[in-house]
Amino acid sequence: MSLKKLTLPDNVCIAEYVWLDGFYKLRSKARTLDEVPTSAEDLPEWNYDGSSTGQAPGTDSEVILRPQAIYKDPFRGAPHILVMCDTYNPQGLPLETNQRHDCAIVMQKAKDLLPWFGCEQEYFLIDKATGRPLGFPAEGYPLPQGPYYCGAGAGKIFGRDVAEEHYIACLYAGIKMSGINAEVAPGQWEFQIGPAVGMEEGDMMWMARYILDRVTENYNMTISYDAKPEKGDWNGSGAHTNFSTQPMRDEGGYEGAIIPALERLALKHKEHIAAYGEGNEHRLTGTHETSSMDKFSYAKADRGASVRIPNTTYASGKGYFEDRRPSASMDPYVVTKLLVSTCCDIPLPTTKFSETRAEH
Repeated sequence: MSLKKLTLPDNVCIAEYVWLDGFYKLRSKARTLDEVPTSAEDLPEWNYDGSSTGQAPGTDSEVILRPQAIYKDPFRGAPHILVMCDTYNPQGLPLETNQRHDCAIVMQKAKDLLPWFGCEQEYFLIDKATGRPLGFPAEGYPLPQGPYYCGAGAGKIFGRDVAEEHYIACLYAGIKMSGINAEVAPGQWEFQIGPAVGMEEGDMMWMARYILDRVTENYNMTISYDAKPEKGDWNGSGAHTNFSTQPMRDEGGYEGAIIPALERLALKHKEHIAAYGEGNEHRLTGTHETSSMDKFSYAKADRGASVRIPNTTYASGKGYFEDRRPSASMDPYVVTKLLVSTCCDIPLPTTKFSETRAEH
């Protein structure tokens, strides 16, 4: 008998609480509610054993989950939900892996500027049998880059079922997924989240990653967000982040808001690179459609620049720009927070974080 055919009582709603552990990996557990919440504020706080997630010692292991955003559950179906949470110690201090806390503070200060984001998440599907990207042989290499990007047909596309299932599941959940495409290497895919406003981007990106983890369980695959999982003449994986504020989108926004923002980014290039995810020293080399991580640059339609200014933005004198530096492993809370803080001249919070961690 299939469990999916069973009917639950009308007053039952299952809420899957999702959070980041001490290693920036996603975890979750479910609880039963006796009514369907209309917002995250309707949900109770919960807790978990932080000593099992690298976030607390066994002698004081309780970590508090605070619900922040809810989505429809594509695995259990209606009326069940997925809940994006952030994490705190019992005294109310955010854990050091809780980058959402400070991101929310910055977004609140910038709310009148209406910051919009669109993140392009690249990733590789990894064949567990070989430990290599799907479509790569156990030894040696497939044909060079060329036929795979946005391709179709056997021998060129690997893992479309996973990418499609993930796409549909995210749209069902209510995530603003604007599209997907096969990328330049076998087994490499991309999904795009946005346009999303403020905190929506980070919450939706993390939940989309969680849903992708769940989808691949059924295919016995894993996901790699490594910036350069295959060394050599292969593109790496990034998370290019499109950004704009209302002044950038208004008439005259190119000269009046975008160029000043880019000049601010140039002054803080090293700080951004340090926070833009691991492995960029292997990816941002000045080759394979990347800039060098050692210097900041911006240019019209140039995918070899740190920041690409779209032709439409340049021609209309308003719009958005694309920061091409973030690694695929970036924390979207950190990247969006830094973009708003630097470009909009908003000071970063000086939050005291709980530093207690445990070896896992």
